[in-house]
Amino acid sequence: MNKTELVNAIAEEAGLNKTDAKKALDATLNAIAGALTEGDKVALLGFGTFAVSERPARTGINPATKEKIEIAAKKVIKFKAGAELAGSIK
Repeated sequence: MNKTELVNAIAEEAGLNKTDAKKALDATLNAIAGALTEGDKVALLGFGTFAVSERPARTGINPATKEKIEIAAKKVIKFKAGAELAGSIK
């Protein structure tokens, strides 16, 4: 499902027109991104939790040359599915 299909599904489920559904989706995604940028965790009960995690620097190997390289530390976004979402997948 891409963003357009998601907007259509939201519009149909919520009884909104597509423009309002797109605005609602964009506002939701911006709010989640803003919270993660601030270092906050976003927990949506029944759906899941978005959180920022730090990966430490590490040594890797370039597969083409077999040469050792340093991989810099970075922050990554992690998602952990909630119990209801995970249960609905079975």
